[in-house]
Amino acid sequence: MRDPAVIRMLPDGRRVHMNDGPIDLIIDANGTAHAIRAAYEAAARRFVSILDELCADLPLLRRRSTPSSPEPSGSVARRMAAAVSPYCTEHFITPMAAVAGAVAEAILSEMTRVAELDRAYVNNGGDIALHLTQHEHYGLGMAERPDSPSLLGSVQISADNPVRGVATSGWRGRSFSLGIADAVTVLAGTAAAADAAATVIANAVNLPGHPAILRVPANEIAPDSDLGAIPVTRDVGSLSVHDVDLALRNGQQLAGELRDRNLIHSAALCLQGQVRLVASSQYAHEFDLSPKSLQHA
Repeated sequence: MRDPAVIRMLPDGRRVHMNDGPIDLIIDANGTAHAIRAAYEAAARRFVSILDELCADLPLLRRRSTPSSPEPSGSVARRMAAAVSPYCTEHFITPMAAVAGAVAEAILSEMTRVAELDRAYVNNGGDIALHLTQHEHYGLGMAERPDSPSLLGSVQISADNPVRGVATSGWRGRSFSLGIADAVTVLAGTAAAADAAATVIANAVNLPGHPAILRVPANEIAPDSDLGAIPVTRDVGSLSVHDVDLALRNGQQLAGELRDRNLIHSAALCLQGQVRLVASSQYAHEFDLSPKSLQHA
């Protein structure tokens, strides 16, 4: 039996923290006092049911997604399955690749259903769902690597920009990765879509068989991992400039394909201090990157 969910106002008196097992949210909303209160109350009501709802679908969510996979029963699980479906024929992926973004989306959807908010976000461990009305915007920091406070730069998202989801993946993050990216940050139309895309792009930043990369079967670290015995990255030694460039180009190529298929709007890929940016000319100006070895695609 797990501990009850924690729902509390943070010391700033503005943001709300919600935690239930592996789900850890920071929520912020702007609008009238009445609207904010209604949104937070709705978020709390929805939040306490989400983990049990996901657990009911867990056996299916941990299986590889295929075109013939049965549809999950829960609404959040269905968001997850839909987000990974564009990748299931060419990549090993399970609906769990989109869980953080889908949860953030579900909570934000409930908030905006009951209240007229100027803007709001739900941040689920770095995977963020956004709500913006006319003339509103958010400035978001991008981590160079999830386990470090160092920032790669920032991105500005305004109401007229179609991006409503941001997600980051990489081998240094809280989830397993098949690749070696320190961080891949993806901007997409929804948080679940960004989450799924960040996973596959981070997996593609890779150097298969390289001796400086330590890989371990996922189920040796976490016996219930949805990745089973697939080797996941546990350490990456110092790489040559050529190797870093090659690994980033592998991820950059896939990110460009996803952008051209309108599955993402843009992505920033980081490995050992080198950065590659994939964005359409329409949105490239939204990025403000600290000085790095930067190449566009």
